[in-house]
Parts: sequence; C-alpha cells; structure tokens
Amino acid sequence: MIESLVPSASTYAADIDFVFEMIFWMVTFWSVLTFGAFFWLLWRFRKGASPKAEYLSGDEEYPKKIISWAHMAVLVFDVVILFFAVRVWYQVKQDLPQPDHIVRIVAQQWAWSFYHEGPDGELGTPDDIAMNDELHLEVDQLYHYKLESRDVMHNFSVPVFRLKQDAIPGRVITGWFQPTQTGTYDVQCAEICGIGHGLMPATVVIESPADHAAWVQSHSPLALASVEE
Repeated sequence: MIESLVPSASTYAADIDFVFEMIFWMVTFWSVLTFGAFFWLLWRFRKGASPKAEYLSGDEEYPKKIISWAHMAVLVFDVVILFFAVRVWYQVKQDLPQPDHIVRIVAQQWAWSFYHEGPDGELGTPDDIAMNDELHLEVDQLYHYKLESRDVMHNFSVPVFRLKQDAIPGRVITGWFQPTQTGTYDVQCAEICGIGHGLMPATVVIESPADHAAWVQSHSPLALASVEE
C-alpha cells in the first residue's frame, strides 16, 4: 500500500512498510467496529423506537464481560505490534551488518555535504569525493553512514529507504542502508532547523556497478589533479 505512493529502494523498506500497514489495518478494524457499534446504538435506541433509557453504572455482570473482552483484545493487538516494531527497530537501528562502503554525511544550515570513498576504497583520505546535496551510491552494496551536524539538529530522511535519523551536534551517528533500485530519489531534512529548513533538499543517485565506478573515477580529486597537470 505504501509502496504505491512512495517507492521502496532499500532492503529493510518492506519490513518497515509491513509494520505501518499492520498498525493501519488494526486501527481500521477497531475504528470500524467502534463507529459501527456507535451508529447502531443511535439507531436501535432512537426516541421513536425505544422506551425511556435505563441507566447502567457498569457494575452489572454483562457490561463487565464486554469491557473485559475488549480490553483483552486490544492488549493482544498491542503485544503483536510491539513484537514486530521491536524486531524491525533492532534490525534497522541496532544490528549493524558489515559494510561494503562507508559514506560521511554532514548537515548544516541549510545544505548537505556528502563524502564518498574515492578509487582507493577508503574514506578519510585525500582521494575522497565531496559533493554538495548529491549522494552517489552503488546498487546492492551495503553502506554504513557517519552522520553529523555542524550547527543545529537536523534529520537525514530518505523516504525510499524508509530511513529517518536525527543529526545531533557534537555526535557522529552510525547507521546503515543497502540500496536495491537504481534511480534518483529525494533526500530531506525532517527536523525544523531554521528559516531555511524548507530549502534543504538533496538527492541520492543509486547507480549500477559500471555507472558508479565510472562516476567515482571521473570525480576522484587525484584523477582530476593529474588531468589538470
């Protein structure tokens, strides 16, 4: 259902969608049941079809059974939601699989800076590729990201990944994603970070192995320097 509105392009997007859709249908079930009972009671005990209403305190045996059954049913639903939510939370936020690559993401008022590995395959070297507002990734590769903020709190949000992570000043936050679909998608700041918050978009470009290798080679600072010489 969600994928028909926002494409999914990460390995854990389907698991997050499942939790959202499960909650949606559970809430829909109880909403239909509640409104159905409400409107049926309005019709059943309307003035022209019923004697004078009788006051029930709730201490009677029959109302107690109904209330007890409803409470137990809601509790079961809550336990099911909690189980799946914790499982997905652990998978996405706690369990960090071994990465194929690492990217550094820096948020600031009001732009994104992305630092990619160069042809040497290592981050934090003179061969790093720095891009403003444009993150380049290779499809099917597992990435760790190192997220930080230079000023205030921001939020790194990639809707197609189903990823949202706060960027907190003074901290470097590590997370992961594995792109599954090539294409160009939106990156957003999902934390109100000042007057330019709405003007802080970026893009993530997910490329095939050949296209990504060509992009890395063409944007490598060392390769560009040798060409200029």
